[in-house]
Amino acid sequence: MEILASIPANVVLGLETALLPINLLLCLSGVLMGMLVGVIPGVGVLTALALLLPITYSLDATSALIMLAGVYYGTAYGGSIASILLNLPGETSSAVACLDGFPMAQQGRAGVALMLNALAAFFGGSIGILLLMLFSPLIVNVALRFGPVEYFSIIILGLMAASAVSQGSVIKAVAMAVLGMAFGAVGTDVYTGTPRLVFGEFSLSDGISLVALAVGLFGIPEIITSINHISETKISSKSITFQSMKPTRAEMRRFWMPALRGSAIGSFFGIMPGTGATISGFMAYLVERKIARDPSRFGKGAIEGIIAPEASHNACDQTAFIPTLTLGIPAKPTMAIMLGALMIHGITPGPNLMVDKPDVFWGLIMSFWIGNLLLLVVNIPLIGLWVRLLSVPYHLMYPAVLVFVCVGIYSENVSSFEVGEVILFGMVGYLLRLFDFPPAPLLLGFILGPMAEEQFRRSMLLSGGDFMTFLESPISAAFLAITAAILLWALIAKVRSFRSVIPELGEGA
Repeated sequence: MEILASIPANVVLGLETALLPINLLLCLSGVLMGMLVGVIPGVGVLTALALLLPITYSLDATSALIMLAGVYYGTAYGGSIASILLNLPGETSSAVACLDGFPMAQQGRAGVALMLNALAAFFGGSIGILLLMLFSPLIVNVALRFGPVEYFSIIILGLMAASAVSQGSVIKAVAMAVLGMAFGAVGTDVYTGTPRLVFGEFSLSDGISLVALAVGLFGIPEIITSINHISETKISSKSITFQSMKPTRAEMRRFWMPALRGSAIGSFFGIMPGTGATISGFMAYLVERKIARDPSRFGKGAIEGIIAPEASHNACDQTAFIPTLTLGIPAKPTMAIMLGALMIHGITPGPNLMVDKPDVFWGLIMSFWIGNLLLLVVNIPLIGLWVRLLSVPYHLMYPAVLVFVCVGIYSENVSSFEVGEVILFGMVGYLLRLFDFPPAPLLLGFILGPMAEEQFRRSMLLSGGDFMTFLESPISAAFLAITAAILLWALIAKVRSFRSVIPELGEGA
């Protein structure tokens, strides 16, 4: 209860931290870079966060997280701009904005669509931050009672849940998570000092580079795939003026309920492992179309089809920090990068973060308010710049992106070996995409695997090697039971969908 009572004082502490000039500058830089990443297809927020990790080495932990977080939620704004203007989502989660945003642009109402999109993003982000401030202390209050047994079980629950709800085969997703855990085991054993899985390569003694893995798995395949699939659509920035962005009073009256519903949906999916903004955005869109008096308006420029998904998207982005900061369990791959940034700066994520490092925890949360306000203010004036940037042919843009990737990786440790890791994981990532293997569980396994191993070994030491210790703890047993139920449900759902596609199997069963 002491944590709950200290919220007002911690909010003041967070504001003092977030309003430091260096943190304000880094927050502004982060959101601007995030918008840029969101606008340009083929880069992706995961690639951007991975490339920026080396820059944060010279910063303190709070400043580093503020900048990375700004990049993270700034991509939501930028991705929707490209979706509305060009029918070209800069981010996968912004694809739903194409459905009604681009038709509004074709009707000459691109300005209104962009304004409603920005307002919805700010509204959803604000709801998400409020929930983050209210629920994080409650979760921490409970999580402080966890031991290594409970931590191991909840890590396995988060990892398996994220794998089970991935698109495609559950077996493939779980296999990728296990492979990620194997990659995470590469390096020197922290308990014995024995090299593991290094195959005589000294450069692997410190383990596989998180930056190289993330960029290789997500950035390189995305660029390769985008080369032949991006059309060069033109739109004039002069057609978008401040006057053209002003919504009517009727449109503003119709704004609030879709924004509230979208924020509620996004907040729920943000906490759930493995779901994320893409699922929450489409779910919010489907809900609005379902309850609409005239569903035929959707897909033709319905403002609800812009407002609800965008509010959902941004609420989801903020509430994803709840399990990440309070339990040390990333709800999505981007949150895994955030955890990596914390660990690089010597900070252990989890419930003790709020207790031991309140300036880091609350400074980051209060910076979200500043970042969302900055995005709302700078979003509209910069639209002309983003439009001109999108007019650059992609065949000229992607070589520059690849050069920046290689330079960024090399500069991290001045290691050509890590550049080779990027190339290797880039080929692996492209093959995974060709054969429909999801890379996200692999990254989550890479981050969570060492954490699970550490808690498992501690549990074994405390119990004298008794595996029943995981079932003797009621909380641990509940987490493991939920894990088994999720996997069973996912497998049953896949079997049913398989039988519906191939009726012969259903008849023969």
